[in-house]
Amino acid sequence: MSIFSDAIWAASPTATRGSPTVLSSDSKGERITYASNKSIFVRNIDDPAISRQYTQHTTQTTVARFSPSGFYVASGDVSGSVRIWDCVGEGATKGEYHIIAGRINDIAWDGDSQRVIAVGDGKERFGHCITADSGNSVGEISGHSSQINCVSIRQQRPLRAATGSDDTSLVFLHGAPFKFNTSLRDMHNRFIYGVQFSPDGTSLVSVGADKRIWLYDGKTGESKVKIGEGIHTGSIFGVSWAKDSKRFVTASADQTVRIWDAEAGKAVQTWRLGEEGVVSIPDQQVGITWPSGRSDGLVISVDLEGNLNYLTEGSPKPSKVVRGHQKNVTAATISDKTFWTGSYEGRVCAWDVTAGSASKIDSESHTNYVSSLAASPSHIHSVGWDDTLRTIDIHALTFSGSLTKLSGQPRSIAVSSNKTFVATPSSIEILSASSGEQLASIPSTKGAPIALAAHADLLAVGYDDKQFHIYTVTSSNTLTPVASPTDLPSPVTALAFSPDGTKLAAGTTAGKLAAYGVPDFKLLTSRWTGHTARVTSVAWSADGEFAVSGSLDTNLFVWSLADPGKRIKASNAHKEGVNGVAWVDGGREEKGSRKVVSSGGDAAVKVWRVEKLG
Repeated sequence: MSIFSDAIWAASPTATRGSPTVLSSDSKGERITYASNKSIFVRNIDDPAISRQYTQHTTQTTVARFSPSGFYVASGDVSGSVRIWDCVGEGATKGEYHIIAGRINDIAWDGDSQRVIAVGDGKERFGHCITADSGNSVGEISGHSSQINCVSIRQQRPLRAATGSDDTSLVFLHGAPFKFNTSLRDMHNRFIYGVQFSPDGTSLVSVGADKRIWLYDGKTGESKVKIGEGIHTGSIFGVSWAKDSKRFVTASADQTVRIWDAEAGKAVQTWRLGEEGVVSIPDQQVGITWPSGRSDGLVISVDLEGNLNYLTEGSPKPSKVVRGHQKNVTAATISDKTFWTGSYEGRVCAWDVTAGSASKIDSESHTNYVSSLAASPSHIHSVGWDDTLRTIDIHALTFSGSLTKLSGQPRSIAVSSNKTFVATPSSIEILSASSGEQLASIPSTKGAPIALAAHADLLAVGYDDKQFHIYTVTSSNTLTPVASPTDLPSPVTALAFSPDGTKLAAGTTAGKLAAYGVPDFKLLTSRWTGHTARVTSVAWSADGEFAVSGSLDTNLFVWSLADPGKRIKASNAHKEGVNGVAWVDGGREEKGSRKVVSSGGDAAVKVWRVEKLG
């Protein structure tokens, strides 16, 4: 048996209110790259479902930029480290360099893909220039008294660089080696968020929190003209040139993206994102890239929710919006060929497993951490740490009906026939699956229930005091004990009945799994060992012969009942841990292989092809 990564549906860019989010596109206009959590993602522009993930950073990533050659990416993180890595081959790290004692805000490459300038919020210095292959110093970045937010290098000789800072000044540098030349302090009166040399090197543009746009001579750094006064009504977070060097595009907190004619000094096209006339903070545009090498005039912006908006010249609305999660995916379930995920910030998404695209669930979502999801034939049921149960209409992709307030912070949810079960710290609540009406609240006398699974009239419960019990749910909504397996010495944290209800799998805090027969609950195997941390999720294939499990140890395992001693391992499946697993289409065979889908702490969703099962 073997397992292969079949697809990575990337996490959304990490966006923070009041700060720019860097988007970078390659010279051919085929890919974009960005930072998300502790990873860097490289995505195909035409098919965003095709992506790759770089996971070698150990702290929160902040920026990623393609080299002009398109073979490498330079990425930075909050610790001040910059990594240069291969984005075409195996993803090998070419070099790791500690640049400053603090967050890296931006990175720029020279035209030869040989030198890199990284800038940010340091202590002794705010930026440095190094060679990409060895990390040798090739100049000092000086002239600022506060953190540097942005940097750009002229791609032609003589080499020039420009940096913009919180101190409101723009510094012009000559190189190489790069050294201070001029400081322009009267152009902006608030933070400078973006600087960019035009592709032909003749012009330089700067934008910032004061809503101003300034143009400079790209060779001398001399200021030429201020344009667009009073047009943007919010901070301008990003700027990017068209390949013709005559136009550039800006992204602003006023929810607009604008294309500017540099010579005329006028906006020639405007897109306003969000509902017309409605001020919406999530629709603030915080990053932008104008991919060169394309003939379709495509511009890609990112909003505060991390959505990628595909904007085409001449079209008033986005041609495509690529959605996903920005934060840790904390809960997951599957219904037919739709994979449902909930995340740390309360967002719930529905992923089309065939197309690899996500839809955000409309209307009122959870306000924070989604702790568990469960599927019934026509609805998805979710619970979150806003202490509510919510119901999603599978077909309309909206939260339906009124929310149900729970007695405590929910840990797990399970659905069976017409009833929903929710585990709270002090009780198991039984509710109507259709209306959400509470039918019973059963106080827990065995510790706090932390894991649930239901099938027909059976309910399995794992408690935090190492107890594990199976109950029959009576018509009067009481729980009658059926069995209390003692084969697992650690608290049970993940439970799942097989689709036909004849088997039950249980995973523990220690990483061990066991399988039981139903209805006698006789032990089928306790040899499913391999995880080194808490099992967070377990799921059965349609035929009940195989199970898949995910854990905080970042690994994913596929297990066989016929040969319990064998297992298939997907190492480091999700950085920061695997939090949800499921079989696509029940794990039915497709051309000799089956598919598993998973989600985790890296906010990504991944599809795995499992071959030679059974």
